[in-house]
Amino acid sequence: MTARKIRLAPSRLTLATAIGLAVSASPAFAEDNAEEQAQPADNATQVEDDLHNRQADGQGNIIVSASGLRELDVLAGTSVLEVRDIQREAVTGQIGELLTKIPGVSATSFAPGSSRPVLRGQQGERVRVLVDGVGTADVSNTSVDHATSIEPITVERVEVLRGPAVLLYGSQAIGGAVNVIDKRIPTRMPEEDFHLDAFAGVDSATNLRTGAASLDVGIGSNLVFHVDGSWRDTGNMDIGGFQLSPELREELLEEAAEKDADGEPDEAAEFREAAAQRGFVPNSDMQSWTVNAGLGLILGESTFGASLGWYDTNYGVIKRPGLKKEEEEEGGEGEKKEENVRIDLQQFRADFKGDIYLGDGAFERLKLRVGYSDYTHTEFEGPGEVGTVFDSTSVEARAELVQNADGMLRGATGIQYLHRDFSAVGAEAYVPPNLTDQVAIFTLQEFGTGPVQIEAAARAEFTDVEAQTLGIERDYETFSGALGLVYEGIEGVRIGLNGSRAERAPSAEELLSDGPHIATQAFEIGDADLDTESAWGLEAYARGSIGAGTFNLTVFKQWFDNYIFLEDAGFEEDSLPVFEYLQQDADFFGIEADFSYPVVDTGTFRLLTDLRASYVEAELADGTAVPRIPPLSLLGALEAQTDSFDVRGEVQWFDGQDRVTAFETPTDSFTLVNALVAWRPLADNQNVTVQLATDNIFDVIGRRHASFTKDFVPLMGRNFRASVRLSF
Repeated sequence: MTARKIRLAPSRLTLATAIGLAVSASPAFAEDNAEEQAQPADNATQVEDDLHNRQADGQGNIIVSASGLRELDVLAGTSVLEVRDIQREAVTGQIGELLTKIPGVSATSFAPGSSRPVLRGQQGERVRVLVDGVGTADVSNTSVDHATSIEPITVERVEVLRGPAVLLYGSQAIGGAVNVIDKRIPTRMPEEDFHLDAFAGVDSATNLRTGAASLDVGIGSNLVFHVDGSWRDTGNMDIGGFQLSPELREELLEEAAEKDADGEPDEAAEFREAAAQRGFVPNSDMQSWTVNAGLGLILGESTFGASLGWYDTNYGVIKRPGLKKEEEEEGGEGEKKEENVRIDLQQFRADFKGDIYLGDGAFERLKLRVGYSDYTHTEFEGPGEVGTVFDSTSVEARAELVQNADGMLRGATGIQYLHRDFSAVGAEAYVPPNLTDQVAIFTLQEFGTGPVQIEAAARAEFTDVEAQTLGIERDYETFSGALGLVYEGIEGVRIGLNGSRAERAPSAEELLSDGPHIATQAFEIGDADLDTESAWGLEAYARGSIGAGTFNLTVFKQWFDNYIFLEDAGFEEDSLPVFEYLQQDADFFGIEADFSYPVVDTGTFRLLTDLRASYVEAELADGTAVPRIPPLSLLGALEAQTDSFDVRGEVQWFDGQDRVTAFETPTDSFTLVNALVAWRPLADNQNVTVQLATDNIFDVIGRRHASFTKDFVPLMGRNFRASVRLSF
């Protein structure tokens, strides 16, 4: 494999240079500006602490970091997970599994080592996963078997954005975005000489052993050094019954009978062995470790920082049992059993972040964010046998001007730049080397201070995709916008209606694919002439508090023009069914709801009810179903809370999904019952928590319909977990 240099078009180079100059000049500017400010550093620290410790205000308004717009209702579809929630839900090492109890969220669940979020039925190229506003810069969007390079136990907060909120982050988030906030770039001085956070956990279903720690040390009066690391090791995943679905088991047993009839008893025995596999999923183990270091400079109300990080993981790729591959043998063709496939992934990241206070003029702050990634993963098709190597080098930068909120108009305006250099070499290099350049400008505005407010957002994006080896270059100009109306005439309740028009440029994978893709068991063929995908959207919501309870209800509808999807072409290539990227109109409709109410509240004891629901349906213009749409799901829980203990029991039910395409199989309904106890042993430090939990108490077999591998990778069986989180 030969190295290729990053190539920037002249106009893109100019933009990158301008951003670089702004980044270089900003510390000096902020230092001068800080001397003029009357606000001390302690107050700035308190503001940050308030933002990190609050999820909602008295009216149920979600407090988020996006663009500094803390209450903009264009962000109506936002959910937030804090540190306590992350400890509760961090069952595996993938961000997709962390979020599956949030209304409107499912996961791809390809394997324990690879699971991406599914938002409102959308996945892959329609969902962006971000680290503090810029992309993870991995290749998890390229294929469901590729891991997302985030370790959940080192995360401080997760923001799930759906609906018009995605205008902040790009057309690739037309279905939604997951924004992960970590602490690798410090933004506030520790109150102590140093601040230590630590986490350790074990479980029974995967024999998990994991640990993480982070340290922040103040250097002088305005410099903070940060270092963190994590380690995770698991065995194969336990399950509650047969690995294969009944339909797939029956198919393999029929294959075994045919092999017996053909006088091939050894092959027949392999099929029967695969059909009989139960109790655990072979080749589902994983190992990973991370290390990050950063520096933060706090100058009054302005902050600057940079970090370096390394992510390393090795995990099994679970293939359909009974799958054979052709190989050339002396004297003709033959078959051999598939070896266990593993992915060995490494990523180096360098990040910069600046938040510059501009004073009392028209603009309050200038926010800068730059991320660089050098990513490689190797797919091994047996011990030491390299199958395919994926390389991706990328740069992403954002600059945002946040307006002062003194008048009737509040908001932010920004520019974003992305460059990705992608290559794959080997047996599954079904996407040719390609370059993607993207420039965007965006704005979000809110007008009005009374019970009725008007909100608007717009984004213009210019995307260039080039495959140099094929001589193909495509340019796309897309425009997205949203308009919202908010009513606050009912005390404690906000009611709103958002309309939007979003456009997305086709990805390099959708344009250029041409080859076997074993992870999806398809020979995928792209179309270099795909048009822009667009969608009209309408979203109505009500959220806030009624008495002591809080609620959130959202109903949405999207009408897609030129929706891009994979369709079975009806013939085979390399012993795989051929799937082609096509376009057709499609409609999506969904409901998301959650409600929490304290049945008992004596001041020292609270008994909370927690109810959640998600539903989405999607149909192509020809009347067929959009594939892999999650079914209706409901969650109900009771949680008792005291100063020292939380005790929670919950039931999560997933309906069956029989609205499927011709190449999908239906999914049966199932119910998961979970329980946990959290103990805070130190009265003067509520951040020390010991947790014991049991997931899937009745050891049922559950299969996520959004998963490509649902027929042979069920969800985890009964799992006993123990963890401790420390913060001093």
